[in-house]
Amino acid sequence: MDELDRVVWRKSSRSGGNGGNCVEVGFAPGAIGVRDSKDRDGGRLTLAPTQWRAFLVALAADRIG
Repeated sequence: MDELDRVVWRKSSRSGGNGGNCVEVGFAPGAIGVRDSKDRDGGRLTLAPTQWRAFLVALAADRIG
């Protein structure tokens, strides 16, 4: 068991009408997890906080998508 096994996973409130095509994010000290909301046991992506911040900055700058 790792630290992401004990986190509260969150899904955007805006994802309700999306037919379930969503990701969930879980925050633990030193790690951020991202997983598919339809397949929660199917694996997850684990990011360091610096990687997560860089991802959010890129999204805000519209460089991803």
